[in-house]
Amino acid sequence: MEFKELNIIEPVLRALDSRGYVNPSPIQEQTIPLLLEGKDVIGIAQTGTGKTAAFVVPVLQKLHESSELRSKHPRALILAPTRELAVQIGMSFEAYGRFLNLKHLAVYGGVSIGQQIKFLSHGVDVLIATPGRLIDLMNQGKVNLRQVEFFVLDEADRMLDMGFVRDIKKIASAIPTERQGLFFSATMSNTVADLTLDFLKNPVRVDITPESTPVEKIEQCVFFVDQLKKIELLLDLIKGGSMSKALVFVGMKYRADKIVRALAQAGISAEAIHGNKSQYQRDRALNNFKSGKARILVATDIAARGIDVKNIGHVINFDLPNEPENYVHRIGRTARAGTEGIAYSFCAAEDRNYLNQIERITKKRLEHADHKYHSVAAKNATGVAARPKPRRGQRTGDGGRGGDRPRGRGGSDGRGNVRRKSRGNARGNGGHDGRGRNGRSGRSRSSGSSGGSSRSIRSGRHRDRR
Repeated sequence: MEFKELNIIEPVLRALDSRGYVNPSPIQEQTIPLLLEGKDVIGIAQTGTGKTAAFVVPVLQKLHESSELRSKHPRALILAPTRELAVQIGMSFEAYGRFLNLKHLAVYGGVSIGQQIKFLSHGVDVLIATPGRLIDLMNQGKVNLRQVEFFVLDEADRMLDMGFVRDIKKIASAIPTERQGLFFSATMSNTVADLTLDFLKNPVRVDITPESTPVEKIEQCVFFVDQLKKIELLLDLIKGGSMSKALVFVGMKYRADKIVRALAQAGISAEAIHGNKSQYQRDRALNNFKSGKARILVATDIAARGIDVKNIGHVINFDLPNEPENYVHRIGRTARAGTEGIAYSFCAAEDRNYLNQIERITKKRLEHADHKYHSVAAKNATGVAARPKPRRGQRTGDGGRGGDRPRGRGGSDGRGNVRRKSRGNARGNGGHDGRGRNGRSGRSRSSGSSGGSSRSIRSGRHRDRR
């Protein structure tokens, strides 16, 4: 099947063709017709299978076809859990809507809210936002959502993992009840399924692959290694293999910087991206990685979704994720658009339980790699020895409000206020609240850029605690 068989309008077809897209992916083939018919949809598909275009194309088409209803206020609202994903979605609207007279804006924390308010005042058709920054704009009375016709929640499971359920409900209460709802995710938990009951009307569920099943074209294997030998193993793999572009995932921010320093000492170009990096630093790191100036990108889980970089040949889990679903999202950064890829996972003794959870949810036993740092203790760890040790610092999350956000632990409320231990999802861990504020005095500067009909506030120098 080709895109032209899906009743897509000529300007959008032309934009797709200009990027070499002729045949829709399975999620696009099944979802686009449903959305064009005006139905609510829950789309479940692996990362890297084209979920973004599956909703961007029909939203653009329906907004264009109802252009007589155009107003100064947003008619489509897309929520994304991370800044990186918001930027990526904005780029998709720019690419597929290049021949349409529609404006979009991506708003998120870490940059000046003033620039975003200025662009909003000029009027936009599509608003892409992280929940925290959107709530801030709503509280200041700077955004009107009463004209929203399309409500898209991208990466719904990640939204809930990061504690955004209250924000989502508040945002949903500000938009018309008569709207088209679209939920897209790589996995669908029972909690997300319950959430859809509140926001979607008789949704059609589109399942492309079994939940939490990694892309088949990714070669996966695990290296049992002692924690103190992980950096040596990483250096050996990079030096000895044909890794032209590799993404390395770690569990802690300080460790990302430590690995980058070790790689630099070995003459390997690398960048780090994590919650303590400002938006300017994150953009620069990504651009260096995309251009090839940096061979290795070391990242915390803020990059597990929302970063679409071509030709990543290897994904290395230096630290295994504490949530097994994140393994699928991490390794999905390779083998994109039908290509092949390799995923290596380092497993120390204290990571053994994480590995067991990953193999259980993916229904796949990872191949064991032979190497000179092989640890029998790590391979055979059980009981107390297989449990994770308390980690220095916090694990990461990102989404425009709270920074690196642990779940159900004491810390801060994401606004710089210390809070007590609670049972629910944590709201943040202090420092920066993701809305462009730090909990301390300081300056924030940012520059917005606009090209054609698109605007995305992306750069700026700001002390960011995420």
